[in-house]
Amino acid sequence: MLKALSGGRGFRRDHARQVRRHAGGRLRRHASQPRVRAERAHRRDSIPAPPDVRRLRCEPRAGRRLRRLGRARRFRSSARAIGAAGMIANPEPEEVLRWAYENFNRVAIVASFQAESSVIIDIASRVRPDLSVLTLDTGRLPQETHDMIDRVRERYRIEVQVVHPDAEEVRQVVSQHGINLFYNSPDLRRLCCDVRKSRPLDGALRGYDAWVTGVRREQSATRAETPIFTVDEQHHGIAKIAPLATWSKGQVWDYIRANHLPYHALYDQGYTSIGCAPCTRATSAGEDERAGRWWWEQNELKECGIHYSPDGRPRPFNGSRDQ
Repeated sequence: MLKALSGGRGFRRDHARQVRRHAGGRLRRHASQPRVRAERAHRRDSIPAPPDVRRLRCEPRAGRRLRRLGRARRFRSSARAIGAAGMIANPEPEEVLRWAYENFNRVAIVASFQAESSVIIDIASRVRPDLSVLTLDTGRLPQETHDMIDRVRERYRIEVQVVHPDAEEVRQVVSQHGINLFYNSPDLRRLCCDVRKSRPLDGALRGYDAWVTGVRREQSATRAETPIFTVDEQHHGIAKIAPLATWSKGQVWDYIRANHLPYHALYDQGYTSIGCAPCTRATSAGEDERAGRWWWEQNELKECGIHYSPDGRPRPFNGSRDQ
């Protein structure tokens, strides 16, 4: 009876076999642990370490590669958002600006404080009260432009970031070519625009995801195909947005009058496009809106280089054009 309850020799034999099997498995696991640790260490060592930022400061090539990588990422991000925006048919400026603020974290309105700037800032202030507004002070602006900046600050209770050119670059150009070099040749005029406008804007837009401009298609032949949404390769691959691209001059001024907006005082003196004081004049009836800009040049492709290349050719657009 006791022998049957204990299981006899068969029970003891099976129990001993299970004990040996368990012990053997435990030994095998202990024996394999060094090999597993070695494999894990090998995999860990094969993962590339992140770049040492301190070394990149001393290695220009590596730094450039890192900047190009960041630019490519911004380009792809902008392109994806703009690809979706391209499906919007003939959007209203408020729709465009609302979309911009919903899709990008940091949006800069780059204002020249002409009529288009008044409209864009007014519409944007209803979409996003805490606006980020930039303007370029070339050092040659008319006093009326500075007065307009102050009026906009007071009306909307916003800060306007005034961007200046590099003082040393300006000194070198003036020292070599004179203060009014732009009258001497188109190349020198473009050099002046590049130093006083294009380069400062390039630096100011670093860190932004998108910028808003007041360019309209009706303004000149060079701007006739301006897209509302595009990726700006010139400025770090961020998005470039022109909410008023499809508007006419009449629509701009109808909005200004209907909403009692402040506008640049030089419009009352016959100006239709306003830039630096020595490079802008009033226009006559029937002239192109931008005929008063660099009027001494016999070239209708009159651009400073912000929207088009310095030699007057349109910059390539890489976004979706609205239909």
